[in-house]
Amino acid sequence: MEINWLGIIAASVSAFVLGGLWYGPLFGKKWQALVGLSEEQVQSANMAKIFGGAFVLTFIAAFVFSMFLGPDITVQQGAAYGASAGLCWVAASFGINYLFAQRPMALWLIDGGYSTLMFTLFGVLLGVL
Repeated sequence: MEINWLGIIAASVSAFVLGGLWYGPLFGKKWQALVGLSEEQVQSANMAKIFGGAFVLTFIAAFVFSMFLGPDITVQQGAAYGASAGLCWVAASFGINYLFAQRPMALWLIDGGYSTLMFTLFGVLLGVL
């Protein structure tokens, strides 16, 4: 099977750019309040562990999604499949867990929205590169 290493690396990096915006200026404070993290907890976190682990997991997600899509994917197909995977698999799974955990819908919208956009971006980049 052909492996689109450039697309996988670009997709992995794109998730960090998106995440920096999504969980930073766009929804960072709201997300932090919804999950119950204080500013002190955020500041004292082991960022190398968090970002390193997040990158490895993002890379795995992009790699497997690339295998799922195959080598001959178009940008339109990649975007559609990415949006579907993000919304209907990832966000829906979050939704099930959040319902049982009685988490607020706003948290589901933030986390599910990020996953939907992340996988859409994965699909677009894998289709372009």
